Amino acid sequence: MKPKIFIDGEHGTTGLQIRSLLAGRNDIEVISVPVERRKDLAARKEFLNAADVAILCLPDDAAKESVTLIENDTTRVIDASTAHRVAEGWTYGFPEMDEAQTKAIAASKRVANPGCWPQGPIAGLRPLITAGLLPADFPVTINGISGYSGGGRQMIEDYEAQGENSPEFLPYGLMLKHKHVAELRAYAKLAHDPIMQPAVGNFAQGMITIVPLQLGHLAKVPTGRELHAVLAGHYTGLKGGVVDVAPLVDFERSGDIQPEIYNGTNKMKLYVSANDSRAQALLIAVYDNLGKGASGAAVQNLDLMLGLHH
Repeated sequence: MKPKIFIDGEHGTTGLQIRSLLAGRNDIEVISVPVERRKDLAARKEFLNAADVAILCLPDDAAKESVTLIENDTTRVIDASTAHRVAEGWTYGFPEMDEAQTKAIAASKRVANPGCWPQGPIAGLRPLITAGLLPADFPVTINGISGYSGGGRQMIEDYEAQGENSPEFLPYGLMLKHKHVAELRAYAKLAHDPIMQPAVGNFAQGMITIVPLQLGHLAKVPTGRELHAVLAGHYTGLKGGVVDVAPLVDFERSGDIQPEIYNGTNKMKLYVSANDSRAQALLIAVYDNLGKGASGAAVQNLDLMLGLHH
């Protein structure tokens, strides 16, 4: 019998993307609440308990409610909201984060899909802190830009309504209370909260994150080559991973480092740019905020949980 997949919130941005990614697959069965029962809590409960895997594409409070509606011990959950990313009993759904993470996700009944913004910085920072090239108390700042689809339905509607009059570059989170800080600190292995300074651009999807590193105050200053070697070693050794590390080359700019280049894929590419004479470096990640940053990651985790390979 094919595993039954229920997308709770399938008509939202992430839900629609996941539904599209699963369309045409004959190794699973996607079940849906009939349109006339979409707002019926009893219907949601029925489908949640009938599913082998429920993917929650909901606001945080609704996602927490969905979990309470599951009354069996067989329905496994992937939560795409922020609600459970640092919660006890939940596995963080970033398979490339550690060598053992793929197996942890495959065995878990409760997987919290990562946020789009933390994945790039975690991908760059965690291996370096694990290897001892950066200390856990390193002062971290994250900059970057994402397509407006990362802001959810309201922001999508606002940007599309304004058209060419929409802001080309809109910094936000200026009160330094970004909702992804907790998971970024936890899974990058940081001792202190980082500063997150995100921005939205006038394009639908795709993103770049940049972590600038001031290395001169460290007792042992790592070179760009050393930083790159640790990242390349980590990701090259991961079977089935979708995170790649670009070759270490000197460049002032690159046409490959633009936010939309991996749109529609689950791919992430990391770059190390360094000036050893200044003891400075940049960790750059390019990926699709709706791919590796959301729906693509959810499908990657779904396949791991079901033992499927795509």
